[in-house]
Amino acid sequence: MARIQTDILVLGSGIAGLTFSIKAARRFPDRQITVLTKTVEGENNTRYAQGGVAAVWDEEKDNFEKHIADTLDAGDGLCKEDIVRIVVEEGPTRVQEIIDWGARFDKEKGSAEYDLAREGGHSEHRILHYKDLTGWEMQRTLMEEAAKLPNIRILEHFFALDLITQHHLGHMVVRVTPGIECYGCYALNRQNGDIDTFLSRVTVLCTGGAGQVYKATTNPVIATGDGVAMAYRAKGRVENMEFMQFHPTSLFNPAGENPSFLVSEAVRGFGGILKTAEGEEFMQHYDSRLSLAPRDIVARAIDSEMKKRGTDCMYLDCRHLNKDDFTAHFPTIYQKCVSIGVDPMKDMIPVVPACHYMCGGIMVDAYGRSSIGRLYSAGECSSTGLHGANRLASNSLLEAMVFAHRIFLDIQDKLDGWNFREGVPDWNAEGTTEPKEMVLITQSIKELKEIMSYYVGIVRSNVRIKRALDRLFLLYQETEELYKTTAVSPQLMELRNLITIAYLITRSASHRRESRGLHFTTDYPEKLPFVEESVL
Repeated sequence: MARIQTDILVLGSGIAGLTFSIKAARRFPDRQITVLTKTVEGENNTRYAQGGVAAVWDEEKDNFEKHIADTLDAGDGLCKEDIVRIVVEEGPTRVQEIIDWGARFDKEKGSAEYDLAREGGHSEHRILHYKDLTGWEMQRTLMEEAAKLPNIRILEHFFALDLITQHHLGHMVVRVTPGIECYGCYALNRQNGDIDTFLSRVTVLCTGGAGQVYKATTNPVIATGDGVAMAYRAKGRVENMEFMQFHPTSLFNPAGENPSFLVSEAVRGFGGILKTAEGEEFMQHYDSRLSLAPRDIVARAIDSEMKKRGTDCMYLDCRHLNKDDFTAHFPTIYQKCVSIGVDPMKDMIPVVPACHYMCGGIMVDAYGRSSIGRLYSAGECSSTGLHGANRLASNSLLEAMVFAHRIFLDIQDKLDGWNFREGVPDWNAEGTTEPKEMVLITQSIKELKEIMSYYVGIVRSNVRIKRALDRLFLLYQETEELYKTTAVSPQLMELRNLITIAYLITRSASHRRESRGLHFTTDYPEKLPFVEESVL
């Protein structure tokens, strides 16, 4: 078991983690920045983002107030307007920064101007993109930039287990304990099985989402909510977890696959139209914006039509679009569809909603500070107030860059004042043995996904939520008993984290006695005249 000191510890190597690390490494060339990632550097939610990054770019047609209004409208009354203004107004500068680092966004044919796309909920064309691989391109750029800086050390195959606080020094810590601080984390070195102790002056959580809590998700298999679960166990504040965004259009594949393949919102912005199997449009029954309505509305509409008709999917019609233009903009989507026997130029694309994005998370302020001292958070695992009850398409990459920068600004004058905490013990694995049957873990994960998908999905009710809580408690008891007696493994820790996430989503859903944004319950189908955040 190694004990490693690093000035700055970053958990997660996606857009938020690397953007922050690059800035911190340049500002503090004599300080060590250590980035832990549980698989390889390039495997994260950022890489799978297709659509693009939203920013006011064409100032002749667009402006900050329009982008702010669109974000507030999508967030259904729960956005923090001051945060929305910060992200929208600071966003173009952050986008220009990653362009300067080498990001290659698509330009109009024969022009130096960027090809700005439009997506659901946006009133203007403001989405910068790289074909249908925007996240991959931004991740590539950041990895190449980080590689130039010798004081950034990226450690692959390190699974963060727990944040280190006063609790590990023998103190009683509860959620209302004042002055809780983070001193680093324990992490499992997956290459040798050791559990190492990482001590840091400051820790930044950028661990991404939690889509694997549901059966159908566009998130990669690593998206198990590790950062949120660790922060909650460390008695940090978590909020608005009931707002899990289901992307309306993942590719329906009868053979099944995990993750589900995403058919970007940009396809509808490009002219794709949602239809039934009979070729009839249906979005006019749900929203005047038709197929370009915000995601919560479109996902519920598709879910409703599927249940009404007893079908497995709805369809996205792109047959009327120009083939050369479509394949140029969406080469990956086109090739994927063809691979399962669907030619988008001849056949309608079968689509179904899938869990896509976590709008709640670790509660942070305007500079990414969590309720735990010396612990910051950015990206999907954080709850900044930007997304409210429903995220506006392509705002997430923007938010990650803006908050990575603001965290960097906040620590500049504080880093030297934080010292390494002495007396932190090594991880205690006494009394544990290797698991005899992995089926105890794998079957529990399957049960968890079934519970969440059927009881706490797009449409909820009091009966479903109670049933979910009862069954989650049994899974929790069984898993904690396993955790006490079994040596830790990535599978066991992911199960444990997913149960925590499932509990937070379900408990938050039980507290919200109204339907708002991504949370729709048949028992309270109307909005309340006032807005409350759900803080746990």
